[in-house]
Amino acid sequence: MLKITNLQKTFNPGTVNAKTALNGIDLELHDGDFVTVIGGNGAGKSTLLNAIAGVWKPDFGTIEIDGVDVTNMAEHKRAKFLGRVFQDPMKGTAPDMEIAENLSIAARRGTKRKLRWGIKKAEREEYKSLLATLELGLETRLSCKVGLLSGGQRQAVTLLMATLKRPKLLLLDEHTAALDPKTASKVLELTNKIVSENKLTTLMITHNMRDAIEYGNRLIMMNQGEIIVDVSGEEKKNLKVDDLLTLFTKASGKEFANDRAMLG
Repeated sequence: MLKITNLQKTFNPGTVNAKTALNGIDLELHDGDFVTVIGGNGAGKSTLLNAIAGVWKPDFGTIEIDGVDVTNMAEHKRAKFLGRVFQDPMKGTAPDMEIAENLSIAARRGTKRKLRWGIKKAEREEYKSLLATLELGLETRLSCKVGLLSGGQRQAVTLLMATLKRPKLLLLDEHTAALDPKTASKVLELTNKIVSENKLTTLMITHNMRDAIEYGNRLIMMNQGEIIVDVSGEEKKNLKVDDLLTLFTKASGKEFANDRAMLG
C-alpha cells in the first residue's frame, strides 16, 4: 500500500543551518496496517508525513501509494489517495461553515464539481447517521458552525471527514496532542474504531509511548531521520514503556530524552 525507498531530505543544505531530517528512510506498509510512529523532537516524524502528503519534495528516494509513484506528484493531486488529521483542531475544516457543509465537501473530494442546490435531504440523513457513530450528540447539530465546536468535537468531525472517502492511506499527525487527556482518549477510541471497521491503512504520529504501544499492529521509532526500532505482532503487544526505552537505547546508543513522550 505504501512503499518508501531511500527517502532523504535536508533543509537549508550547504549552510550552517543544514539539518538532515530524513536519512535514507525505507518503509513499507501493507493493506490494513495501523502503524504508530514515535520519536524525540527533530527525529523526522512530521517531516516523513509531510513528505508522504507532498508538502516537502524529497531530495532523493521514492514514495509509492497503492502502486502509484507519487514522489513528484503535486500535493493537491496526491490528496485523492490520502486522508489527514492535523495536530491543530483548527486545521482540516472550514470553521465558518456548518458541520453538514464540511461533510459535504469531504464527500465530494476527488469528484468533478458542478452548480447544484445545497445538500440533499438524503445526504443530511446520511451525515446524521455518520455523526451518531461518534456518540457526541453532533447528529442533532448539523447546522452548527464547526468553529463553535470544542477541540475534541472538531477533531472527531475532522477524523470523519478524512475517512469519509475511505482513503488509501490515513495520516494522523499527533491529532490528540492539543486535547486534554480525557478528550484525547475519546478521540483515540474513535480513531481505533474507524480504522478497524474500515480496515484503513494508517500512519499515526504520537508523543505518547503508551498510546504508541496500545494502538495499531506495528510501532516504529525514529531518531535523527532514521527508523531505528520496528516492532509488530506479539512483540508489540507485549511491550511496556520501559521495554521501548531499552530498545531505543540499544539502537541509538543513548538515553531517550523527550519530556512530552516520557510524561505521556
